[in-house]
Amino acid sequence: MILYLDSSALVKLYFHEKRRGMVTMAVEESEGMTTSTITYAETRATLSRKHREGWLDNNGLEQAVADLNNGWLTFARIDVVTRLTYRAGHLARMNALRGFDAVHLARAVHLTKEYNDLSFLAFDMRLNDAARAAALTIYGDVSDAG
Repeated sequence: MILYLDSSALVKLYFHEKRRGMVTMAVEESEGMTTSTITYAETRATLSRKHREGWLDNNGLEQAVADLNNGWLTFARIDVVTRLTYRAGHLARMNALRGFDAVHLARAVHLTKEYNDLSFLAFDMRLNDAARAAALTIYGDVSDAG
């Protein structure tokens, strides 16, 4: 299985929160992981927010960022290209998605042409509903935003 993670899933590898075990298990079961390059910025932003809100101290933030930087090297990263952004715009309108969520969905849908064993992992109900509608396989059939 090739695993596509959005930032709501990826951040769980670097910050202990609900459903972290599920993400860890998915990573261990996968033959490879992929995501969009925007996921790095989204994940860094989330870690910074956790720090501002007091969930991570300075050392915790530094360690999480270092771990993310090391882990990032193991991902097959996909750049966002113009054709993909047009598709994402269409998906955003059709599914009432936020911009980056639409990019994740467009990229994952495109990757199913290359990988017939792609599983999508996100913790956003609307995004997962849109992924199901696009006939993506949802890892663990996550339905909530946990």
